[in-house]
Amino acid sequence: MDEKIKFEIEFTIQASPQLIYQYISTPSGLSEWFSDNVNSRGELFTFIWDDSEEKAKLISKKTNERIRFRWLNDDDDNTSYFEIKIQVDEITKDVSLIITDFAEADEVEESKMLWENQISSLKQVLGSA
Repeated sequence: MDEKIKFEIEFTIQASPQLIYQYISTPSGLSEWFSDNVNSRGELFTFIWDDSEEKAKLISKKTNERIRFRWLNDDDDNTSYFEIKIQVDEITKDVSLIITDFAEADEVEESKMLWENQISSLKQVLGSA
C-alpha cells in the first residue's frame, strides 16, 4: 500500500468558534454539512452517505478548538487521521478552519476538492457563504 501524504488546507469562515465547534463535533452538526447522517456511540462515529457508511473513532478534541477522527477502515498503521482545527487570529479576530488530512499521492488534489466542497456546505449552513 502506498504511503499516505499529509496535507493541510485553510478556509476563512465568518462565524464564532463556539458555533463552528457545534457543527464539527456533534452528530447533528456533522450531518448538516459533512455527510447525510451521523450516528455516534461514545467515541465511535458512523458517517452515512447514500448507500455507504464509514466508521471513525474520535481520537481527540478540545472544546471550541479542534476535533480529530481516525477512519476505522484504514488499513495503514493508524498514523492517518483527519482533523478540523478552529484558529482565531489574535489581532484581526478572523476565524479560520484548518483541515489536516491524509491521502495517497494521486488522490491529494481530489481530497482537497472534496474538502472545499464540504467546507462550502458548512459555510452555507452557518450563513457565512
